[in-house]
Amino acid sequence: MPVAATRKPKPAASRKRDADHSLTDQAYAKLEELIVTLQLAPGEIVSEAALSGQLRIGRTPIREALHRLARERLVNILPRRGITVSEINVGAQLRLLEVRREIERLVARSAARRAGDAERTQFADLGKAFEAAARTDDATAFMRTDRAFNDLCLVAAHNEYAASTMTLMNSLSRRFWFIHYQQAADMPLAAKLHAAVARSIAKGDTKAAGAASDKLLDYIEEFTRSTVEAA
Repeated sequence: MPVAATRKPKPAASRKRDADHSLTDQAYAKLEELIVTLQLAPGEIVSEAALSGQLRIGRTPIREALHRLARERLVNILPRRGITVSEINVGAQLRLLEVRREIERLVARSAARRAGDAERTQFADLGKAFEAAARTDDATAFMRTDRAFNDLCLVAAHNEYAASTMTLMNSLSRRFWFIHYQQAADMPLAAKLHAAVARSIAKGDTKAAGAASDKLLDYIEEFTRSTVEAA
């Protein structure tokens, strides 16, 4: 009878890298939510030391998370001057949407074509979660479902280039939504439009997924322009 192979434990240095990476992911997720939900306001000055104390995460993971947020244009790191949360600009948001429309359609169609069975089940569940948020007009539930939906789309599309591009835009889009939705948005409608994309992907219908994505972006562009009037 063959002897079962034993798995060698990872070297200490490798385990430390894994732990550091996990802490960086935690720091990024917490900071991203603070910025997107305006608990860290546009223009606010932040520091590694203060954020480390607030989140109870070491300064190195905080620093790495801030650099990731800077690549996504959620913070500005100014050498010898400090770190500020980026301002919000309607014109920049509209330019972002020009790119987002094309990439998001590609991602939706690719996910509908390439998603595995488990992922399709998740999309169906997210569609139900969007519908629930629409019924209860629950903005927090909608935001969290939207983040899970965006992350799953990028995994299911199996296109690393589209994923890296969308990652740069998703947080900025969520923050713009959060700051303006009470004045200018129809949150239940937005949730239903997201649900339509999720259901199309779950069914593997690439044409419907692309059409639903375009319809969603039509609404988001309309909402973005309406914030100028609501201001």
